[in-house]
Amino acid sequence: MRSHEALAQAALPAPDIEYGRLAPMLIVFGVAVVAVIVEAFAPTRGRLTSHLVLSLGGLGAAFVAVVLLRGDHGTAVMGAVVVDGPTLFLQGTILLVSILAVLLIAERSGLRAEGGARRTAGASVPSPADGIDAFAPQAAAVPGSVDELEATRAGVMQTEVFPLTLFAVGGMLLFPAAGDLLTMFVALEVLSLPLYLLCGLARRRRLLSQEAALKYFLLGAFSSAFFLYGVALLYGYAGTVRLAGIADAIADGGELRPVLALLGAGLLSVGLLFKVGAVPFHSWVPDVYQGAPTPITAFMAAAVKVAAFGAMLRIFYVALPELRADWRPMLWAVAIATMLIGAVLAITQTDVKRMLAYSAIAHTGFILTGLIAGNDAGLSATMFYLLAYGFSTLGAFACVMLVRDGHQEATEMAGWAGLGRRSPVFAAVFALFLLSFAGIPLTSGFVGKFAVFRAAAEGGAVPLVIVGVISSAIAAFFYVRVIVLMYFSDPTPESEATTVVVPSTATAAAICLCAVVTLMLGILPQPVLDLADRAAQFLP
Repeated sequence: MRSHEALAQAALPAPDIEYGRLAPMLIVFGVAVVAVIVEAFAPTRGRLTSHLVLSLGGLGAAFVAVVLLRGDHGTAVMGAVVVDGPTLFLQGTILLVSILAVLLIAERSGLRAEGGARRTAGASVPSPADGIDAFAPQAAAVPGSVDELEATRAGVMQTEVFPLTLFAVGGMLLFPAAGDLLTMFVALEVLSLPLYLLCGLARRRRLLSQEAALKYFLLGAFSSAFFLYGVALLYGYAGTVRLAGIADAIADGGELRPVLALLGAGLLSVGLLFKVGAVPFHSWVPDVYQGAPTPITAFMAAAVKVAAFGAMLRIFYVALPELRADWRPMLWAVAIATMLIGAVLAITQTDVKRMLAYSAIAHTGFILTGLIAGNDAGLSATMFYLLAYGFSTLGAFACVMLVRDGHQEATEMAGWAGLGRRSPVFAAVFALFLLSFAGIPLTSGFVGKFAVFRAAAEGGAVPLVIVGVISSAIAAFFYVRVIVLMYFSDPTPESEATTVVVPSTATAAAICLCAVVTLMLGILPQPVLDLADRAAQFLP
């Protein structure tokens, strides 16, 4: 008996190794708990600084932990968490874009209801508020109520956005690292619940923001239910929720088509395709992106997409490789519809945030093209695309934050006419991000699209590549339209009232870093492509 117990103990990984592999997630969740305590007990005056130090320090420490784990691949918590190349690459990407998102969340270029003057890129308007610009001073107050107006005049500042963001980041780190379906579901809920709240905290257009949060919550709850039903069916078929165990059960089934497994895979796909905003589960994306505070929109567009695609890659490449002949046609149809519908509907938009939302939908289709390839090249290309797109979309939404019309963001395209003449640096940076989205050479978008299209062609999906190229050509139209509007259109009475706020140092640093990464990944992409190639190997 003792010998059997000794063998069992020897088979378990050492506790210190397990905790080491969990270090990035433990750091982020630990800092999030400390941030809750700070929010509850710290003096109001020093709370913002405390949250910034905690958030940036914790995310930076977690990124260092990811780098230190680069040679240590294995499992933790009895196989519930898998640390391998894709996990570390995607976790590093999530942490980098989250650090920049925290800088945007702390932007303080807001407007007081009364008094003062502030710097802008072409006009003098009221002075910065004492609070975080994008977020409501009192989230529980009824929009337009006396309580809300008094809180605004008093400069009340709510900083609960920082711990909520950290909890969401923790869930995102766990999502692509999950080794079983229950852990993946827990990670999905941990990352989603804070986002439902954050979407409803916009300082301006409160009703639109609350509507966006409600839509996201209701549709997200339905998608989570589909995901959970898929987990139940796969467990009923395989007798386990471990991804490797599900793959073994399907492989042992021989030529028999496992109906339960197919149904379970379909329901899981619904939950994940909702998170990435793929057609036909995309209807929430434009409304939520438009209504949410712009820093949260940037955070969601970059980090959530990376985490959700990481989970999709693990499910389809680790748990369901034997069903490739069944799930691949389904994803073909979804990818084609996503690319075309996203590109075509973006042309009809007159709001910049909604245009970028439909652009995000089209990019989801491009990323699905890499996933469909089903080979190591597709995995590598998809991870590179997620990294490149994350920085570009974060920078684009950061630029949208700075364009103001009085007391609110000027997101109507008509207000951007002639902006390139009045704010040439801003217009040049925003144009860079748009050109990257369009896939113009010497930008990260071109390299990312070339990588996923090449991987898909090698995997036998040439028709999908053709559709992708056509969709890219359609998408280039509405990106170029915005550039023409900024540089070659005469200012209108509506655009004359539009100004570009001079950003804080933190926001300026975030935009500059996004622009530099966008350029460097377009000019010198090979080191990152090689890193993605080395990381493109899942543990079974």
